[in-house]
Amino acid sequence: MQETYIEGQTFNRSDKLQKADYEDCVFNNIDFSNQNLSGFSFVDCVFKGCNLSLTKVVKTIFRDVIFINCKMLGLHFESCETFGLSFSFEDCQLNHASFYNTKIHKTVFQNSQLLETDFTEADLTEAVFDNCNLNAAVFNQTILEKADFLTAYNYTINPEINHLKKAKFSVQGLPGLLKTYDLQIEE
Repeated sequence: MQETYIEGQTFNRSDKLQKADYEDCVFNNIDFSNQNLSGFSFVDCVFKGCNLSLTKVVKTIFRDVIFINCKMLGLHFESCETFGLSFSFEDCQLNHASFYNTKIHKTVFQNSQLLETDFTEADLTEAVFDNCNLNAAVFNQTILEKADFLTAYNYTINPEINHLKKAKFSVQGLPGLLKTYDLQIEE
C-alpha cells in the first residue's frame, strides 16, 4: 500500500508521476518508456496514447486498466502483481511483450499487434483476440479454453501442446493450427 492515494485525476504529457495508488485516473500521451513503475498501483485507470515500452513493472498493480493506442514493446507483464491482474488493449503495439505464466481470463485484445509476444503457460480462458496480428507469438502450454481467435491472423498454435477446448477459430485461421503437421493446404 502506497502512502499517497490519487483519485479521479487526468495526467498529460508533461506531468510527472509520483509513486502512488492511482484510481480512476486517465493518462494521456505520457512517455513512460524505460522508466520504473515498480510498486505503483493503477485501478480502474485508462492509458491513452502512452509509450510504456521497456518500462519496469515489478509488483505493479494493473486492475481493470484500459490501454488505448499505447506502445508497449518488450513489457514483462509476468512481473506485475498477479492478484486481480486485469486489463484490456485497444489499438496497441505489444510486440515482444511477455505474459509468461499470467492468469488473465477474459482479456480483450482489439486491433492490436502482438508480434513475437510470449504467452507461454498463460491462462487466457475466454480471451478475445479481435483483429490482432499474432505473427510469431508463442503459445506453449497455454490455456486458451473458449478463447476467440475468429478475426485474429498470422498465429501458429500447436493443438497438441495447448489447451484449446471450445476455442473459436475461423476457416481462414486453420493453417495456423495445422502448421505443426507440415501439411500443404490449398484453396
